[in-house]
Amino acid sequence: MDSNVRPETLARINTPELAQAFINEQIEAIRAQVGTDRVLLALSGGVDSSVVAALLIKAVGKQLTCVHVNHGLLRKGEPEQVIKVFKDEMGADLIYVDAVDRFLDKLAGVKDPETKRKIIGKEFIDVFAEEARKLEGVKFLAQGTIYPDILESHGVKAHHNVGGLPEDLKFELCEPVKFLYKDEVRMVGKQLGLPDNMVYRQPFPGPGLGVRCVGAITRDRLEAVRESDAILREEFAIAGLQGKVWQYFTVVPDFTSTGIKDGKRTDDWMVIIRAVNSVDATAATVPEVPYELLFKIRERIFNEVKGVNRVLYDISTKPLATIEYE
Repeated sequence: MDSNVRPETLARINTPELAQAFINEQIEAIRAQVGTDRVLLALSGGVDSSVVAALLIKAVGKQLTCVHVNHGLLRKGEPEQVIKVFKDEMGADLIYVDAVDRFLDKLAGVKDPETKRKIIGKEFIDVFAEEARKLEGVKFLAQGTIYPDILESHGVKAHHNVGGLPEDLKFELCEPVKFLYKDEVRMVGKQLGLPDNMVYRQPFPGPGLGVRCVGAITRDRLEAVRESDAILREEFAIAGLQGKVWQYFTVVPDFTSTGIKDGKRTDDWMVIIRAVNSVDATAATVPEVPYELLFKIRERIFNEVKGVNRVLYDISTKPLATIEYE
């Protein structure tokens, strides 16, 4: 049987009981595969890698080393949450790498979206490989491969950018959730005790906020994206839209517009609010967000985010527009 074909005996995981049964089975399978060897995991804080980390911590404890690379393109509070959940609460052996300056220096002046993606991907591999070489006795590389990855890429997982590791790092793969769909991964994560805002984390592009800071990334615009995004997410949660709207975020383009502040002209950025509903991201509709809520978000962005003088709401559907801007 093809090792990348979902077993017929694996029932759909749609109850806490089935999730717990899967966890129990995988703990035994991981222990049988890993033995007494060490395992390395690139822990992004996304759903897939977080669930794999929690599973491995239960199965092999300190034999697992997690590497969390902060490239400066994460959402507000995400690096801190990874440290809190996995190191402080679960006792993981977690290596935190502050690579913000390294990434942003490499991205300075780069406008082309595909070039930006390649720089971010290559730099991630370089940083991760450097950390891996510092460790001894690591035999396995854990990855958050899920079943759609296998179906879409013929078994080649590239989501966490570890597929292109240098030749000298010859790890065996450990992929405990590779036969699960995303909803099943979330069910398992919930059963493992991960926080809801991690388990139900919205889709987030591999290059992170780098594709929402449109054009050449500057630190001031990147901060405007991060802060405005945090405001949007907080206000949507307060309004009860969290979980009802599929995905929402902010974008800051690389051009300014004229404004007025304290009786003087300003030349500042604009923040674009993007909110969509979708099932599989192949098509998307735009929800009707109450003006009262949009006005509240606008005022908070004006008052709390530096260098912004306009707030827009994007009503474009997919098609013709895509969900992300780059």
